[in-house]
Amino acid sequence: MSKAVLTAVAWPYANGPRHIGHVSGFGVPSDVFARYRRMAGDRVLMVSGTDEHGTPIQVQADAEGLTPRQLADKYNDVITADLQGLGLSYDLFTRTTTSNHYEVVQHMFTALYKNGYVVPRTQLAAISPSTGRTLPDRYIEGTCPICAYDGARGDQCDNCGNQLDPADLKNPRSKINGETPSFVETEHFFLDLPAFSDALGSWLSTRTDWRPNVLKFSANLAENLKPRAITRDLEWGVPVPLDGWSDNPMKKIYVWFDAVIGYLSASVEWARRGPDPDAWKQWWTDPDAQAYYFMGKDNITFHSVMWPAILLGQNGQGDRGGEPGPYGTLDLPSEVVSSEYLTMLGSKFSTSRGTVIYVGDFLREFGPDALRYHIAVAGPENQDVDFTWDEFVRRVNFELANEWGNLVNRSVSMAHKNVGAIPRPAAPQQADAELLAYSKAGFDTVGGLLARNRFKQAAGEAMRVVTAANRYLSDQEPWKRKDDPERRDTILHTALQVVQDANTLLTPFLPHAAQQVHEALGGTGVWAAQPERREVDDLGDGPAYPVLTGDYAGEQAHWGSTPVEVGRPLAKPTPIFSKLAPELGETGPEWAPIQQ
Repeated sequence: MSKAVLTAVAWPYANGPRHIGHVSGFGVPSDVFARYRRMAGDRVLMVSGTDEHGTPIQVQADAEGLTPRQLADKYNDVITADLQGLGLSYDLFTRTTTSNHYEVVQHMFTALYKNGYVVPRTQLAAISPSTGRTLPDRYIEGTCPICAYDGARGDQCDNCGNQLDPADLKNPRSKINGETPSFVETEHFFLDLPAFSDALGSWLSTRTDWRPNVLKFSANLAENLKPRAITRDLEWGVPVPLDGWSDNPMKKIYVWFDAVIGYLSASVEWARRGPDPDAWKQWWTDPDAQAYYFMGKDNITFHSVMWPAILLGQNGQGDRGGEPGPYGTLDLPSEVVSSEYLTMLGSKFSTSRGTVIYVGDFLREFGPDALRYHIAVAGPENQDVDFTWDEFVRRVNFELANEWGNLVNRSVSMAHKNVGAIPRPAAPQQADAELLAYSKAGFDTVGGLLARNRFKQAAGEAMRVVTAANRYLSDQEPWKRKDDPERRDTILHTALQVVQDANTLLTPFLPHAAQQVHEALGGTGVWAAQPERREVDDLGDGPAYPVLTGDYAGEQAHWGSTPVEVGRPLAKPTPIFSKLAPELGETGPEWAPIQQ
């Protein structure tokens, strides 16, 4: 039975282009999952957008001589182009600077406030002595007062996982310019996280099927909850919807709070742009709906603790009770799918440190599917993984070109040369039947792994079908069957059927190549739909902006074995994947050379 499946993808921050470390966490895994669930017949809603508020945007805007809005526009344009090029099949990729988003965030804030989960509190705020501007917690580093780790941030320590306040750090310093911040008292609103201790603990105890790293990290955080600020002294952000605050130009909702609400606001926006403005509810208020959140491990806190607490507070389901807010009783995450870090030379990808490979550069030279495949089979699914050009070249040449591309090319080429179309089979022999049975069994095996977000294993099982088909062709030698055309045609028909099956199994990973293979097998129309970039009007009084969306319901790809059509004309195929020069693995490309 068809299920409503929300695919909620972490929001890339709009202060620069994205690198391949970013998309290995939030981008490719979410799209592989969403494409599979659509092919399996589920109703998928995949949403995200650019995160565009907060001090880092102001800092970068100042550095580039732009206003915050101009900077957000600039990098929203770059990011949407990259994600479209990568083939990420968003139903809506929007942004946080829309009238719709402001409205949803303010409604959520008000619901939490009315239920008593947002409370005023005076705190010490970190101020930059040179600019007078408030420094965000994440822009302050120092020594953790709990574990003595020297790279702790002002909001949390990545070493021990504890929540922190900037004033807690020993030897605090600004990440922007290295200066020591000054601390002044200021009043702000806080999300009273301790008021969710029992509710969060009970809910987390039911999440037994989560990835172990996510569950352990989340459980540790839930044991040491502290109130967390959700307003800041900022010029750039969502206004606080309370008397005495809404017209204060220096009091805004903190960017982390408004960003996680983006999953809901994007869903609401998607519905408002369609024929039924309440359509979002089937993914948010149906207890049978499923909600999967995709991000890198540095975002676990916000998705496994902070966001569930916000939802519980809006629902009136925290430890203090309350009434559901304007959106009714909202569903909590079914699973938080967090990847580890993709590193380079042992260091986390970092623009500031120069360890970076930008998505746009990668796409221009190698296309989208080579990167998608590499992330799926060699990415940081369960542990930190170092990206190397040598490994990338090896995967492309031996797995995509030699194995998969070669299987497609020689199967279609022989059928084209000998028959000109998909041949008619005669009675199958044991080898034919065994390969076809193995191929069909792959749908249960690979599908079961994809449903559980086991991408490496799923890709490996799909490639085993490819390897088996190549071995079958080598063993059966159809090119030597000129005197037995009936047997030759049976072998070629069997091979083409497995090419069709393998193409389906690989479609979530390689949607662009899958379209080419579909056409090489004589197919017409859209096999795997791609996202489109459209300019839309703001739903309030804001400026127009670009979004990513697409018509995925019309694609032909579905999860299961589709019989190849006997007699369908075949043309001479062109290579699906080209080999890369081996020396690339030793030098890297000119725009990302290997540091000797």
